[in-house]
Amino acid sequence: MEDGPSILGGVGSSTNGRAEQYKGRVTVHVIIACIVAATGGSLFGYDVGISGGVASMDDFLQIFFPSVYKHKMQAHENNYCKYNNQGIAAFTSTLYIAGFVASLVAAPVTRKFGRRTSIIVGGISFLIGSALNAAAVNLEMLIIGRILQGVGIGFGNQAIPLYLSEMAPTHLRGGLNMMFQVATTFGIFTANMINYGTQQIKPWGWRLALGLAAIPTLLMTIGGIFIPETPNSLVERGSKEQGRKLLEKIRGTDDVDAEFQDMLDAGALANSIKHPYWNILKRRYRPELIMAIFMPAFQILTGINSILFYAPMLFQSMGFGREASLYSSALTGVVLSLSTFISIATVDRLGRRPLLISGGIQMMISQVIAAIILGVKFGENQELSKGYSISVVVVLSLFVLAFGWSWGPLGWTVPSEIFPLEIRSAGQSITVAANLLFTFIIAQAFLSLLCTFTYGIFLFFAGWIAIMTIFVYLFLPETKGIPIEEMSLIWRKHWFWKRILSVPSTTNDTW
Repeated sequence: MEDGPSILGGVGSSTNGRAEQYKGRVTVHVIIACIVAATGGSLFGYDVGISGGVASMDDFLQIFFPSVYKHKMQAHENNYCKYNNQGIAAFTSTLYIAGFVASLVAAPVTRKFGRRTSIIVGGISFLIGSALNAAAVNLEMLIIGRILQGVGIGFGNQAIPLYLSEMAPTHLRGGLNMMFQVATTFGIFTANMINYGTQQIKPWGWRLALGLAAIPTLLMTIGGIFIPETPNSLVERGSKEQGRKLLEKIRGTDDVDAEFQDMLDAGALANSIKHPYWNILKRRYRPELIMAIFMPAFQILTGINSILFYAPMLFQSMGFGREASLYSSALTGVVLSLSTFISIATVDRLGRRPLLISGGIQMMISQVIAAIILGVKFGENQELSKGYSISVVVVLSLFVLAFGWSWGPLGWTVPSEIFPLEIRSAGQSITVAANLLFTFIIAQAFLSLLCTFTYGIFLFFAGWIAIMTIFVYLFLPETKGIPIEEMSLIWRKHWFWKRILSVPSTTNDTW
C-alpha cells in the first residue's frame, strides 16, 4: 500500500545510512564561519530594500529619470500608474539579470576552487559596483554598477547557502542555514531606515544610500578570506586529510568516521561526473531538479520582492504621503526581520513542510484581504482614509510576517540541502539562477502590472501562492533531520517521486 502525501511528507527523519552514527556539536568555529558567510545575505537584502526607496527620491529622479519625476508631480486619473516606467524598472531589475548569468558561471568556480573563493569574488564585484553607483553621473555608469552588483549577488547567493549547509551539524542545519535569511532581512530593514534618513539629505542623499552597501560587502569579503573552506569541498577537490582535520575541528570531536565516510563516498561520485549540468538532467536527479527550479520561482511569485522593491512607490500610489510611505515600508522591514527568528526556532522541530504550508495559507488570505480593501475603498484619483490605510499596512505586515517564517528562509534552505555532492554546485546554481530570473521578470513587470491590474495585482499573487502551497503538500517530502549526504533516500520513499525513480535509467536518460 502506497502512502499519500501528509503534512509531514510521509517520510520520517531516519534513513538507511550512517546518520545515527554522526557525532559532534556546535562549535565556535561553526558559529563564526556561518555568521561571516551569512553576512552576504545582507547584500541581497540591502539592495532589495534600497532600490525602491532611492528610485522614489526626487533628487535621484531629476538626474536619471526626469520624465518619471515630471509624471510623478502631475495629477493622474489612475493612482496606480504614477511610477509606470520601464527605465526605472530596469534600474531595479538589471542587477538580477546580471546575477542570473553570473550564478551559472559561479557553479564551476565554486566546485573547482571552493565555496570561499566564490564568496570572495562576489564580495569584490559587489564592492566595485557599489562605488560606481554612489559616484554615478549618468545612467550608463549607474547601470554598469548595477551589473557588477548583480555579479556579486550571483556568486554570493550561489556559494553561501551551500557553505552554510555543509558547515552545519545535521540536527541544526535548518536553523544555521537561515542565518543567510536573517542577514537578508536585516539588510532590508537597514535599507529602509537609510532610505528614511537619506531622503532628508539634499541633494546627495541617494548617493549615500547606494554607497553604504559597501559596509556589509567589506565584512563579507574580508571575513571570507579568514573563514575555512568546507570539509565537503576539500574532499571533493582531493584534500582528504585536510578535510578530515577540518571536520574534526568544526565538530569538536575526533569521532567523525561515519560523517567523513559519507563525504568520501559522495566525493568519489562527484569526481566521477565531469559534466554536472548535463548530469542533473538524468532521471535519478529529477526530484532535485524540479525543486531547484520551482522552489525559488514560487518564492518570488509570492509577490514579496515586488512589495519590498517598490514599497515606497506602492504606498505612495495608495495615497500615503512620502514620509508615511517610508514609515510603512520600514515597518514591513521590521516585521520581516523579526519573523525570520520564528522560523529559526521552529524549523528543526516542526519541519519544513508545516511552515511552508501554513505560511502559504496566511499569505494568500492577507493578499485577498488587501485586494478587497483597495478594490472597495480606493478608486481613481483619491486617497484611502486613515483607518483603511492602517488596515492595508496591517494586512501587508501579516503577509510579510508569514513570508518571513516560511517561504522567505525555506525557499533557500530546502534547495541548498537536497543536492548530492556530485551535482551540488550545479543544483545550487540552478536554484539561484531561477530565483534571479524570476526576480528580474517580476521586478521589470511589476510597475506595469500594478498600472494594469490595479488592486487585482494582489489577487494575481494570491493565485500563485495557492498553487505553490498545493505543490508543497503533494510533492515536497520532509527534509528535517536528514543528513545532507543521505538526502537522496527521501525521494525513494515519497509517494510520487518513487514512481519516477523506480523506472530504470540509461546512460542517455534525461527528460
